[in-house]
Amino acid sequence: MRNCEIRLMVLGMVGTNCYFLSNKETKEMILVDPADSPERIEAFARKQGYRPVAILLTHGHFDHILGVDKLRDAWRVPVYADEAEAEILGDCRKNLSAGLGGSVFETKADIYLKDGEEFTLAGFLIRMIHTPGHTAGGCCYYVESEKLLISGDTLFEGSCGRTDFPGGSMSTLVRSIQEKLFVLPEDVQVYPGHGEPTDIGREKKYNYVAGM
Repeated sequence: MRNCEIRLMVLGMVGTNCYFLSNKETKEMILVDPADSPERIEAFARKQGYRPVAILLTHGHFDHILGVDKLRDAWRVPVYADEAEAEILGDCRKNLSAGLGGSVFETKADIYLKDGEEFTLAGFLIRMIHTPGHTAGGCCYYVESEKLLISGDTLFEGSCGRTDFPGGSMSTLVRSIQEKLFVLPEDVQVYPGHGEPTDIGREKKYNYVAGM
């Protein structure tokens, strides 16, 4: 990576990865998947001297979004998501907060993106890649200049996201990974929604999805 620094907080009852992508020069920061504990996230950002500019959501399950509203209000920044995820974000049953999260939660994004849409934040050109399968509007965020991919619950080290929740489909998820992620350069670093980082080359070689 060149001018981007990535910091991580693991939050919530299922250990969700919340990422801070910051520009080393300007300290502008993009927050990805505010899973929980908005007060901790805000305190960490303040300690690091970050200037929040946006919040990105990889999908709408409760364990990736519970902190979004408080942080959006505190920072006055827009929230981005895949346009196909609006229904899940706004339905406590489909985002699983009604049954598993302990507290009912519904929200919405400020900016809904189309597949392949590019936008610039914190000095980085970011491409949203629509990768349905875990949810209908699951997506990844690719920063080509920094050779990094935020993969949410689409692609994990050695595995992929669950498909037994509303909107899930294993065949769709496999196609998303094989046709949209495995075509990226092999040295692209992958930062998943749970677990350890990996890279595209390793996953093409060792992930069971590659042989499906």
